[in-house]
Amino acid sequence: MTTHDVVRGDWRPELSRSVLLRHDRVRDVDLLVLPERVVVLRGAAGSIVALCDGDRDVVAIVAELARRHPDAPVAAEVPVFLEQLRAEGWLR
Repeated sequence: MTTHDVVRGDWRPELSRSVLLRHDRVRDVDLLVLPERVVVLRGAAGSIVALCDGDRDVVAIVAELARRHPDAPVAAEVPVFLEQLRAEGWLR
């Protein structure tokens, strides 16, 4: 699947085993900690990744984010973002 494919709504994304989500309080940014690498998450990316717990499916994640941010285009953007993270190997 590429980022241009439609993400299945029943996929229950969760962090890959070697990936940790952390918050850097000094810099006030969320981080993905990977083996030998750290990725800084900007904007709402950290709150999106935090919802990827393996319990919620993509539909539930989009619904929760739409509730929190009613004016944001979450239905269009969040599935694409999640697929990009899966393509990187950071979500499974």
